[in-house]
Amino acid sequence: MQGPLTCPPMKKLFAALAAAVLSISAALAQSLPAPTIAAKSWLLLDATSGQVIASQEPNMRIEPASLTKLMTAYLAFAAIKEKRLDLNQMVNVSVRAWKVDGDSSKMFIDPATPVKVNDLLYGLIVQSGNDAAVALAEAVAGTEDAFAVLMNREAERMGLKSTHFSNSHGLPSPENYSTAQDLSVLASRLIIDFPELYKIYSTKSFTYNKIKQPNRNRLLWLDPTVDGMKTGHTQNAGFCLISTAKRPNGKGDRRLISVLLGAPSDQIRAQESQKLLNWGFLNFDTVKLYGKDQAVATPEVWKGTQNQIKLGFNHDIFVTVPKGMADKLKSVLERKDPLVAPIAQNSRIGTLKLMADGKLLTELPVLALEQVNQATIFGRAWDSVRLWVK
Repeated sequence: MQGPLTCPPMKKLFAALAAAVLSISAALAQSLPAPTIAAKSWLLLDATSGQVIASQEPNMRIEPASLTKLMTAYLAFAAIKEKRLDLNQMVNVSVRAWKVDGDSSKMFIDPATPVKVNDLLYGLIVQSGNDAAVALAEAVAGTEDAFAVLMNREAERMGLKSTHFSNSHGLPSPENYSTAQDLSVLASRLIIDFPELYKIYSTKSFTYNKIKQPNRNRLLWLDPTVDGMKTGHTQNAGFCLISTAKRPNGKGDRRLISVLLGAPSDQIRAQESQKLLNWGFLNFDTVKLYGKDQAVATPEVWKGTQNQIKLGFNHDIFVTVPKGMADKLKSVLERKDPLVAPIAQNSRIGTLKLMADGKLLTELPVLALEQVNQATIFGRAWDSVRLWVK
């Protein structure tokens, strides 16, 4: 007979969900050919469902150049959220920040003039200032080397297995590398975790020290649905762009993130990123299958303080499918039976199989949405008899 159901570690649940997302992504890759993109490596992510719609060489190790600044911004945003930094706080500019590669992009801060954290963020994000990156790193961690430790710690927490940082700005270093896959996760996490501060990425220009500089992301001018995100370029990296757009999807919005690495020119990186975004929005739909805490089933429970239990998911479940396939989706719930108390909340009870045209798209872990304690000794004895007769 089945024993008590306990709650598995959340890491296992996340791993199961990640496997489900990869399963759907593989099915998508087979269903509709991706466009030809002029870049060494690229990936298109539906940030709403978490699915990769299409990719080419997504795990190729590349030099991230100024895309590194996404992690710098993430850690600065986290420090502000945790009140370790304040937007109006004045930061002293070190000689190291001031002297960062003079031929690279800068916001032109000066050791003689303290700078607001807010200005440094705009200098980092809009102007891609390498001096701003160092100043923010020192404000958060004391030194840039200490900040790099925090960057790698956060990369590990996010599961960026093919990423390592050695500086805050992305200037060439053999110890600074990443992949399109990892960068898509980082970009998505930044948008989700810091929605208010993320809005800085849509700013088209910023003036500091009487020097006005435009955002290098051309798509901000070409497509009104694009609200970010970051450009990068070095000789080895080529021209890189992480772009993201949000467009209407049913009653809500849907966000796609394009990661394009190693394009041959500034113009082509923008052109190809726009091509990817348009292709994703035109050829795929994102459907909400179930809401957070919505009961997908209420099966019987034995030997418990209640007779039924609600099963479902602890977050909204979205799925991205080719246009025209949404009406063909069918779900089949497979669960453990009999369900015997005690049952911990969030314990995995079964699997929801998502089908289309008779083919399995993915399997999603189904959880107990509530806790069911053991019944009294008399209640357990009565259910034991019922189970035996059954």
